[in-house]
Amino acid sequence: MIISNNAKAVLEKRYLIRDAKGNPTETVDQLFHRVADAIARADQVFDPQADVAHTAEQFYRMMTQLEFLPNSPTLMNAGRPLGQLSACFVLPVGDSMEEIFGAIKDAALIHKSGGGTGFSFSRLRPKGSTVNSTGGVASGPVSFMKVFNSATEAVKQGGTRRGANMGILRVDHPDIMEFITCKNDTHEINNFNISVGITEAFMDAVAQDMPYDLVDPATGTVTGQLSAREVFEAIVNSAWKTGEPGILFLDRLNRDNVTPSLGEIESTNPCGEQPLLPYEACNLGSINLVAHLKATPAGYEVDWEKLDATVDLAVHFLDNVIEVNQYPLPEIDQMTRSTRKIGLGVMGFADMLLYLNIPYNSEAGLALGSRIMERINTRGHQASEALALQRGPFPLFAESTLRNGPPIRNATVTTIAPTGTLSIIAGVSSGVEPVFAYAYIRNVMDNTHLVETNQVLKDRLTALGLYSDDLAQEIAQHGTLAHIQSLPAAIREVFVCAHDVSPMAHVRMQAAFQAHTDNAVSKTVNFPNSATREDVAQVYRLAYDLGCKGTTIYRDGSRDEQVLNIGKVNHKDDHVDDPDHIEADYGHLLPRPRPAVTTGFTEKVRIGCGNLYITVNYDERGICEVFTNTGRAGGCPSQSEATARLVSVAIRSGMDPREIIQQLKGIRCPSCLRQSGVPVMSCPDAIAKSLEKVIKATQGCSIPAAIPVAPTPAARPQPSAPTAKRDITPAEAKLAKFCPECGSKLEHEGGCVTCRDCGYSKCG
Repeated sequence: MIISNNAKAVLEKRYLIRDAKGNPTETVDQLFHRVADAIARADQVFDPQADVAHTAEQFYRMMTQLEFLPNSPTLMNAGRPLGQLSACFVLPVGDSMEEIFGAIKDAALIHKSGGGTGFSFSRLRPKGSTVNSTGGVASGPVSFMKVFNSATEAVKQGGTRRGANMGILRVDHPDIMEFITCKNDTHEINNFNISVGITEAFMDAVAQDMPYDLVDPATGTVTGQLSAREVFEAIVNSAWKTGEPGILFLDRLNRDNVTPSLGEIESTNPCGEQPLLPYEACNLGSINLVAHLKATPAGYEVDWEKLDATVDLAVHFLDNVIEVNQYPLPEIDQMTRSTRKIGLGVMGFADMLLYLNIPYNSEAGLALGSRIMERINTRGHQASEALALQRGPFPLFAESTLRNGPPIRNATVTTIAPTGTLSIIAGVSSGVEPVFAYAYIRNVMDNTHLVETNQVLKDRLTALGLYSDDLAQEIAQHGTLAHIQSLPAAIREVFVCAHDVSPMAHVRMQAAFQAHTDNAVSKTVNFPNSATREDVAQVYRLAYDLGCKGTTIYRDGSRDEQVLNIGKVNHKDDHVDDPDHIEADYGHLLPRPRPAVTTGFTEKVRIGCGNLYITVNYDERGICEVFTNTGRAGGCPSQSEATARLVSVAIRSGMDPREIIQQLKGIRCPSCLRQSGVPVMSCPDAIAKSLEKVIKATQGCSIPAAIPVAPTPAARPQPSAPTAKRDITPAEAKLAKFCPECGSKLEHEGGCVTCRDCGYSKCG
């Protein structure tokens, strides 16, 4: 078994079976045996004489050699009583109270079992429509999305994963403008990713600057028209501000719907890569491309024969998952077994390119991506056809669009998913994303700074006699090599990070993989903070032109600015352009703007309700802001957040932090006082004590800046607690959110967010 220490730490934290006290009762090795044995047992359903032990050994070797990993619920639940192995589901939302709240109940059961859910709210009647049964008026899709969001907040997924949702509304729904802007306040509907379902007719109207029809889904009648270009610009504007909504090209999803007799595809899973019919589940797994390289005298090459063998075994594995899966609803069991869709994807593509000395943003990179996915897709279909000869085609094959071809076991075979935690376990880059950054400085509470460097880069520079600790520090300042002129141009050309890749190049790579993928490709198009709305619009147009099925963008700092913009700082006086000016008139004191670059610490403190994570940031003028997060603990998140916000505003308005400490320190909370061993009296008391620690720690010291990275195996850090929040550079300062569990920065990639320190992933 070649699992790294970092991977073991993530597996131990999130995947191992635990007793009632939370102590692990299995080892990492036992986990993989548990999964392999459970999935292999499906062979006996089709052949009572099958050599299940041999199949289990093949599955075990494939996983522990990190050649392939299934999605997180399979690792967590296979061979356990829950037995729910799917990562995502789509549920219908009908236009009645019974159907709406039935969907909420079904979603709660799915979230409890460890899955995410996708919904289309396009069937709901528009806001203000008459409700015949009551004589009242409808509140519209967005209001019900908020109800779904609140229900999700109340349910934790099997104690290991929090609920994730996708919400979709057709672009021709009368409430589309409200939907487009419903997440501009990033505190709203925060358990949902949202996407606009776009039609070909709408895109044609945008190109021609024409109006298009809005249709009442309840009656099918046209209720009005909007300017297609104005709606498109509204989508672009909201995405530029917050990263949402994404866009999905509905007509393309249904063009590839192999069972149209069952209905239209209305929605996808939470990250957009798996279009599904209502009540279908996705069964996903990813091939680690780095594990399919071989060393030759001329350098590394793709081991095509090994890749073929892994595809064959992975398709066998995923088809078995469908058979042994214990689905949370009988409707899901029936529908999923009728189509037997699987989604085989990849991870580690960017790392593979580094080993092959190919720039991600090059024609050669595009060509290799296309060739690899074509090989996987072709071989995957052949493997599924071979299974059909042994086990029969999927039950609805005869009425599918595939009926005139060879019988096939699975209605779909390939999907490019965000690999999130799986890529951390495998020790490689995520999905088909570029490397996020090549080095960062990990800062622990005793003010020790550990430089983490991408192992492929470190090995290459060492071989050339160029590597040094000073160079690693310099790379860590920005995470990229682009600015280091002392390095050979050939190195800087190959080792490009996510922010060196133009948005257009991101889209072209997504399209290269989409051309050979049955379902869709989860990919985030990263923009610098300086990107314009027109830059975003160009990416959307290019994604449409190149045949993508949808796209998600993220502009650095968009959400961060929205969340932290507590109040307007510009005012009509002579000092409006002076960022350091503080209006001193009583009753008119305003805080200085939040600095673009900050440094800080995150501390975990035990409180009466669980754990409180406190982040204190400072710049060259001193402490400037405080954040709190209760993570999984519950507690009073709104009260602690309000306290932190007021502290931040007060400090940036010029108040001495010591005065704030004096006011907060000693405040008592019954939930803290009634439990022994709690080191603080309340959340405000904890904030005061953290402020004290930072004041002491920062007197006379300067901490270097750094940026987080998604490094290759040996470069991944070992999670430890407590750790300080990483220092922030201009490139990182605009990233959106902190990890809800350890306080580290989250990376936006693959249509998802991931913490590289502790393994947290919004999407698994």
